[in-house]
Amino acid sequence: MRSYRIGMPELIAVMALTSLFMLLKYPEQGLEATLRGIAIWWDILFPALFPFLVISEMLLGFGMVHFLGTLLDPLMRPLFRIPGIGGFVVAMGFASGYPVGARLTSQLWEQGLLNREEGERLVAFTTSSDPIFLIGAVSIGFFHDAKLAVILAISHYGSAFILGLLMRFHGKPALPKLIKQTAEAKGSLWVRAFETMHIARLKDGRPLGTLLQQAIRTSVELIFVIGGLVVFFSVILEYLSLSPIMDILSSIVRSMLQFFHLPTPLSPSLVKGFFEVTLGTKATGQANDSIALMYKVAAAAFILSWGGLSVHAQIVSILHRTNLRYTTFAIARLIHAVLAASIVFIIWKPLHPVRDTAAIVLSEKTTPVFSAWNVWESSAFFATFCCLALLCFYFLLPAIRPKRQY
Repeated sequence: MRSYRIGMPELIAVMALTSLFMLLKYPEQGLEATLRGIAIWWDILFPALFPFLVISEMLLGFGMVHFLGTLLDPLMRPLFRIPGIGGFVVAMGFASGYPVGARLTSQLWEQGLLNREEGERLVAFTTSSDPIFLIGAVSIGFFHDAKLAVILAISHYGSAFILGLLMRFHGKPALPKLIKQTAEAKGSLWVRAFETMHIARLKDGRPLGTLLQQAIRTSVELIFVIGGLVVFFSVILEYLSLSPIMDILSSIVRSMLQFFHLPTPLSPSLVKGFFEVTLGTKATGQANDSIALMYKVAAAAFILSWGGLSVHAQIVSILHRTNLRYTTFAIARLIHAVLAASIVFIIWKPLHPVRDTAAIVLSEKTTPVFSAWNVWESSAFFATFCCLALLCFYFLLPAIRPKRQY
């Protein structure tokens, strides 16, 4: 008897059929969700992503990526175990947000500049929110407090950097290859960087007009794919809220929050953030005022670092032509989310000294909150200390070990 296994295409087919049924049953709610998703895409994502996509395509064709890669190679390899060319992806990924890091990683993989493990390490910690969305939309738009931008930025990008240090242990060690490449590198670093850029430009060979035209075309195609996924998940989330499934998911998250002695009213916001990052952070900022602001910001940092299934679908649509595995990316997103929320708890008191009345009321009602706070603070501080110690170790290791002859 032949056995069948349910895979991703089958699940997508079931979701499509369910969405069609719900669209016929609730046409007005579906239209409102569609318009809401289009507004998010047009007002936030399109102006934030499109210029960076075109610029990155142009820089890749000009060989500037190879130039920066040669300069950053002595730093990127010992820290993150990725070629120096990944430094450009890190800068563009942090500046422009998801999914630009995955887009550039897939291009470098297609050109043979990254292997699978290096690409998985790179896309794991360069998938982050852009500063415009973090400051303008989340801090000012949803929370109405510009001072929270510093806390969210430190927690989000700092945890991404820590994740990059942790991801260096992903995959087999490549020390012999690193020693060989270091030994073969001769001459001035700047000279080798300009030579690499010149060779890459000659190898590309496209004139300026053709390069600009193709950069705009590919960027428009990608931005429309992103918009379609945002609208699709906005509709899915709306239909889930009309069905008992949302209540079931909220009850599961509520039980998990109660186990860790965290505010249970945040469960609907976290469920929304599990599917779509914009709707989740917006719901977190509009949550009940009785919840301490610290917990709201920690939940928003968790959602921003997780990214939502909408961002995950964007990454999968970009990486489907490569051999990079989604499982590694999903695990890295979860680690990034936990680290970001933990850092918020650590830096909250020194960076946001305003007295939070909701936290005082919450502490008077129940005592396990501060015992849970100590657990979160201790574990997060220990993880951060280990990562910083590891960073110092790899900075000092080349200076203390004896030089080898090749």
